[in-house]
Amino acid sequence: MKNLFRFVVEIAKIVIIALAIVIPVRYFLFQPFFVDGISMEPNYENGDYLIVDELSYRIREPQRGEVIVFRSPTDLSQRYIKRIIGLPGETVEVSEGKINIINTSGRITLNESEYFSEPIYTTTDVNILLGENEYFVLGDNRDMSYDSRRWGILPKANIIGKTWVRLLPINSLSLFNTPKYSN
Repeated sequence: MKNLFRFVVEIAKIVIIALAIVIPVRYFLFQPFFVDGISMEPNYENGDYLIVDELSYRIREPQRGEVIVFRSPTDLSQRYIKRIIGLPGETVEVSEGKINIINTSGRITLNESEYFSEPIYTTTDVNILLGENEYFVLGDNRDMSYDSRRWGILPKANIIGKTWVRLLPINSLSLFNTPKYSN
């Protein structure tokens, strides 16, 4: 009987220690995310299993080109995945299929060749000035994405984190890097 009691106590200790480690990691550092839909194709496929880094944006600001997971501005119960295009204080102009960024450095046409093998034509003309803590996001599959062209700005408070690693499917296992933009 004493051995059974010791065994139960040891198991309880292991469970408590495991929960003390897993719960903070899961809720404050990293969380899983399944891609549901085609709005991020060809870079993210329907059914991809991703790990989202929730820590980075507590240390630094989101950067252009990063793919993030966030709560939808129109329905906070929905989580979306999109790419950051416009940063706070910038004007984002989508015109004639091209994306122009206007900021204190001037005007640039966004070159997205690092993550698209062919030039992408971005439909729906937009001209929006982003305020403090506001972002403009687009899906990579521009024709099939419900994004900032439809519902406007993304408040920073809605951002959950940035994609860090793709775990599934196994043949697509990869870490994600922030693209470097050229003019």
